[in-house]
Amino acid sequence: MKSLRISITTTILILLMVNLAIGQEDIEPEKQAKIALLPFSAIGIDDISVNTAEFLLEQQLFELSTMKIITRKEVLQTVGDKPCSEIDCGIKIGEKLDANQVLLINLSKLGEKIIIQYMLIDVPGQSIILKDYTSTETIEDLETVMKRIALSVTSQKPFEKSAEVGAITEKETEIPRRRKARRLLGLSLGYLYPKNGYDNSEQSFTIDVRSGYELENLEVGGQFALRKGVALNLYSLYLFSKTDFCPYIGGAFGFHWVAHEDLFFDFDDKRSDGFELIASAGIRAFRTYNFRILINLDYTITFNDYDDSAIVFTIGLISSD
Repeated sequence: MKSLRISITTTILILLMVNLAIGQEDIEPEKQAKIALLPFSAIGIDDISVNTAEFLLEQQLFELSTMKIITRKEVLQTVGDKPCSEIDCGIKIGEKLDANQVLLINLSKLGEKIIIQYMLIDVPGQSIILKDYTSTETIEDLETVMKRIALSVTSQKPFEKSAEVGAITEKETEIPRRRKARRLLGLSLGYLYPKNGYDNSEQSFTIDVRSGYELENLEVGGQFALRKGVALNLYSLYLFSKTDFCPYIGGAFGFHWVAHEDLFFDFDDKRSDGFELIASAGIRAFRTYNFRILINLDYTITFNDYDDSAIVFTIGLISSD
């Protein structure tokens, strides 16, 4: 009797496992969302420039998008090279390609200016996700424009808000909010909060003037500061973002002469000056423009006989050429 129960139990377990395996085979893996870039619609632009722009945008989408890109070859095989500039034909083509999203691009020549319009369509929802335009005065600038469109589409943000260092169009560098900048000059005001030394004094006012140069993710320069004395330092900062709100960390090294109360009655013959080491962190606002708002926090150590150390908090403005 016992062996019969064991056999029945074993049979039931085997049947359950077989049924589970069959059920698993029936579950289809989730399909990866797909986006299709349709042939450009162009007026007044030569074919070579249009084809190059299409290729550049497709490559940028491959680099930036998490969706599967329906290749230009697949699109041409399915719908040919006839351009599409309206939402209705975009939806129909997207359905033929089994795409979740379709990207339409229109290029138009207006005098010396090229107008670039683009529209991202949600095929299943039959609606427009994103619609925007920009312009350029040179064919060469289309490379930057295509990168910006790819950034705009993949982040689903307007063209202007997709700006980052290294992807600024020539048009944007000519308007008053000039974005392309290298050389920097800044002034900050704040307070020094002693942690050790400094005659056990309370907070004191500080002024920070700095001049430097900005690379893609790095800023280097010199700093002159009036903070309980005079400080001269060389600094370096690592910039974490290419967008308008950019956090950073870094440091500085130089010389700090600290004004102590016993300066003229120094019976212990203590040195108030010495090398200074600084750890910095903060945020830059409006990094892509030719001015920035700087919020900075420093921890400073001066290697003198007083072992002076402090926290320095400053807020200021930086301008660039």
